[in-house]
Amino acid sequence: MGGFAAMLVLVCSHGYAQTNTTVEVTVHADRPGAIIHPEIYGQFAEQLGHGIYGGIWVGEHSATPNIRGYRKDVVEALKAIKVPVVRWPGGCFADQYDWRDGIGPRDKRPVRMNASWGGEDDNRFGTHEFMDFAELIGAKTYLSINVGTGTPREMSQWIEYITADVHSSLAQERRANGRDKPWKLDYVGIGNEMWGCGGSMRPQFYADVYRQYATFVHAPEHAPIVRIASGANADDLGWTDTAMSMAGSQIDAISLHNYTIPTGDWKHKGSATEFGEAEWMSTLQGALRMDELIARHSAVMDKYDPKKRVGLAVDEWGNWTDQDPSAGDAALYQQNSLRDALSAAITLDIFQAHADRVRMANIAQMVNVLQAMILTDQSKMVLTPTYYVFDMYKVFQGATYLPVNVQAPAYRFGNVSVPGVHATAGRDATGIVHVALVNLDPHHADTVHLMLPGIKGSDVHGHVLTAPEINAINTFDHPDRVKPAAFGGAIFKQGVVTAVLPPKSVVVLDIH
Repeated sequence: MGGFAAMLVLVCSHGYAQTNTTVEVTVHADRPGAIIHPEIYGQFAEQLGHGIYGGIWVGEHSATPNIRGYRKDVVEALKAIKVPVVRWPGGCFADQYDWRDGIGPRDKRPVRMNASWGGEDDNRFGTHEFMDFAELIGAKTYLSINVGTGTPREMSQWIEYITADVHSSLAQERRANGRDKPWKLDYVGIGNEMWGCGGSMRPQFYADVYRQYATFVHAPEHAPIVRIASGANADDLGWTDTAMSMAGSQIDAISLHNYTIPTGDWKHKGSATEFGEAEWMSTLQGALRMDELIARHSAVMDKYDPKKRVGLAVDEWGNWTDQDPSAGDAALYQQNSLRDALSAAITLDIFQAHADRVRMANIAQMVNVLQAMILTDQSKMVLTPTYYVFDMYKVFQGATYLPVNVQAPAYRFGNVSVPGVHATAGRDATGIVHVALVNLDPHHADTVHLMLPGIKGSDVHGHVLTAPEINAINTFDHPDRVKPAAFGGAIFKQGVVTAVLPPKSVVVLDIH
């Protein structure tokens, strides 16, 4: 039986679909776009719940296998997906954080109340622990600076403590605390959500505050630091306009925050696991809205920066549901389903399509918080469906974006519809073309005819991520319910790849 026919039978025999629609996808290799910055696949780790303690850090004397106090299983999992950058310590937590609380002997560090998320923080995980963790997993460093309750002086001293390779008192203090060689600090975010938890500021006021702080970001000459302005909440174009008009010359990048709330109600966001097709559809709609948000903010930025010197950093994004009722003190802990995987995939597609402006993105969050890559419980760990999307998509890091045109029937639910198939493509440094195809329809398979004008290929391989139910999850007892499998149903003939996408699936093809 031929590969295409075999795949079609496989799809139907598993009960995935009764009918099969045809989709045409064209990858325009003759019109290459911008480089897809690896930092688009960045992570966010805020000091809250079990995101740090128990998720990343267990201490050197823990029974959980660790590398100098960092969970060995988590470190290995993050290295496997080539995490490019990590943002820390917040989030809202950042604008109450005193960096001096997190240096020196751990048993002498102060215990502080976490005013944003409840509970206390004993500061066992501080500057040394974060910077060493980033080195351990091979990631760049992104510090969120305390502007709300801090001062430019405190920021300047923190940067000197981290980066100075001289004999100043701060550099000597770092050495006394166990780190001789300075670290590389790649990004500083000057405040977080300054329109809200960072200080309830008006954009005009923040623009002046940003200019003041940005002046005192002193980096070593050989190791420049990218300064990121605290940007807009979702569709607040006025914030972006004011920041760019008043401080644009000192801004290297500006942030954008946008979360998808399945119900649209912040007080009752909906369950991460108990949902139906209406919430499936609303979540996908929310993820697709990212394209409009980026386009509109980019248009504002273009007025002041037509050459696109200033990057857009979507440094908080993802699905936010109600906290798991069994989570106890694990603030913002939620499970992660196939729905999260597909919404992550189409969001990453959008970032890549805007690679000329989007230079970084940081999903919220890395471990045990919101749309996490990884969930832990004592010594147990499970990889989420979202983790596997990042694993499948890592081939796009540093690739050249190739424009994609998709002609597909709509997926409809009630009076609402979205494009039935989403796609992205890129050519890596070795010449391999990678194409991601996402079938948003939970009921029907799609026969895809993938046109590749200008691409001389002869071989295609791939992986597929799907599951029988839209709310399928991985648990500690059943960690492999949603996991990629080899996709052998694609055939390459006369410049066209033909394949069948199972319903509710993500497929990544590698074309040699």
